[in-house]
Amino acid sequence: MTGESRQVRIEPWSRGDLDLLRQINSPEMKRHLGGPETEEQVVARHERYVRFGASGQGCMFRVVAVAEEVPVGSVGYWERDWRGERVYELGWSILSAYQGRGLATAALLAVVDVARARRTHRYAHAYPSVDNGASNAVCRKAGFALLGETEFEFPKGRLMRSNDWRLDLTGPDIS
Repeated sequence: MTGESRQVRIEPWSRGDLDLLRQINSPEMKRHLGGPETEEQVVARHERYVRFGASGQGCMFRVVAVAEEVPVGSVGYWERDWRGERVYELGWSILSAYQGRGLATAALLAVVDVARARRTHRYAHAYPSVDNGASNAVCRKAGFALLGETEFEFPKGRLMRSNDWRLDLTGPDIS
């Protein structure tokens, strides 16, 4: 299960992606997400990502920049309960050196195609921090509808102010 655009290719997360996850775990990359994790937490997250695709509940992918043929980040979708409904949550990280080129939007659209093809849930949501202008712009560019601000727990045990962005996986989002 892979997706590709002219800019990126997404490939299921694999054992060889631990170093990529370590790069994503930098203070700069995690400033809107509660800060970097410990090495132990990163290794545990990596193991979850490797096993996750077989769970049937979602999948994590490495993002490969097609022009350079190098891994530049991660993107994924997973099931969650949100306001009484089962939905997909989407998340992404593009390494700082590759930001500003539209790769995050291309990766998000590629993972939306994968989630949409599952035909499991009507809606996909993303919850970037209200202070994360770049991630909120990615949601806007990808065609998500802004439903408003919400309190969101991430990481576990820490509440943050987030925007709730929604995309209708069955067609245009009418909000």
